[in-house]
Amino acid sequence: MSGTLDQLFVDARDAVLSLAGRVAPDSALPWISMGLAVGVIAAIAPVIMMYLTWLERKLIARFQNRIGPNRVGRYGLKQPLADGLKMLIKEDLVPAGADPLLHLLGPVLAVVPAILLFAVIPFGRNMAGADLHVGLLYVLAIGSVSSYAIFTGGWASRSRFSLLGAMRSVAQIISYEVPGVLSVVTVIMVTGTMSLVGIVEAQEARWFVFTPWGLVAFFAFFMSGIAEVNRTPFDMPEAESELVAGFHTEYSGMKFALWYMAEFLEAFAICAITATLFLGGWHGPAVPLWGLLAILAAMTAGARGLGLPARAVGLLLLAGAGLRWGAEAIPSWIWFFGKTYLLVFVLVWLRGTFPRLRADQLMGMAWKFLLPMTLVNIAAAGVWVAFPFPVGTALSALLLAGAYAALIALNRPASLEPRTYLLAE
Repeated sequence: MSGTLDQLFVDARDAVLSLAGRVAPDSALPWISMGLAVGVIAAIAPVIMMYLTWLERKLIARFQNRIGPNRVGRYGLKQPLADGLKMLIKEDLVPAGADPLLHLLGPVLAVVPAILLFAVIPFGRNMAGADLHVGLLYVLAIGSVSSYAIFTGGWASRSRFSLLGAMRSVAQIISYEVPGVLSVVTVIMVTGTMSLVGIVEAQEARWFVFTPWGLVAFFAFFMSGIAEVNRTPFDMPEAESELVAGFHTEYSGMKFALWYMAEFLEAFAICAITATLFLGGWHGPAVPLWGLLAILAAMTAGARGLGLPARAVGLLLLAGAGLRWGAEAIPSWIWFFGKTYLLVFVLVWLRGTFPRLRADQLMGMAWKFLLPMTLVNIAAAGVWVAFPFPVGTALSALLLAGAYAALIALNRPASLEPRTYLLAE
């Protein structure tokens, strides 16, 4: 065991396996290790979902000069628990004439793939649940299941609003899957691997977002991911002014909570995978941990909503961590979660800033802009690989800049003209 903060969770897993090895045969240890990974993911995923809802409500409230949840617990931190309890005890209503089996299967089929995505995400150095050689292909395959879940739920509800919302959603997901997949082709070309761990290790010297092709791929993949999980401004399938609530209009109780959970887990997974592919994953500058602990200590001391005993305990814990690990660099898993939550903040920022796109704008962005841009980006990545620096970088940047200018010019909307009302008096 290393004893470092960076490998804290890895050491904890090894300690559990060491204890299990005393009573279980060696052939059972791989299954126990797999069970530990599954158990941790199954336990953490609902917690991430619940407090993503709290974080989004707090951020949106600040954007709109409100306070947000502040009644249940300090800073409203117990609000997600109250919401979860409310969902558990609410009545499950199934519309007359709906298919009860498919009505149940829809949200289950949505949330299970969302949790399965966590299996291959490297949350830190040596902290991937499963380092698959085809991890990126696994992510793309699992992510595409959501369209089947949404259409199943909309079709089974026996509601025109649900069916229209499901059809919109499937059309949107399929449209944005194309540029999303093409954007990661460049990563495979450069690294020569589909292992997410291998892709992160290839960015030790330089994050891909700091290359011309990487910047374009980052934008295309992140925008496609936001569209695939139906987040604002790409939330046409849930347009309440037209479709009540879209494909989940006829859901209530825990079934609705599963739809809600799937959306937030997929949003978090998109941010985590984007950080893995383009922002260096767990890599970060070798900043001493005591600097981060000093910032956290200042925040804890100034937290007026916490009582004096809670602040004292927090400061003592931070001081102990500083004495034990302060000279070490900031752990890899902190860098990973920091990058992921930075993208989560951007995702919420977009929701609080931009209005919903029209249907033609939404589909036009996928087919008329992102698709040709990602195709040109593949050529730019090839140029970047074929020619040494700085020639390859300059040529790829010029190619992408020209493509961007040409696509903006081609997609410029027609000038507005005064209407002529033929039947007006």
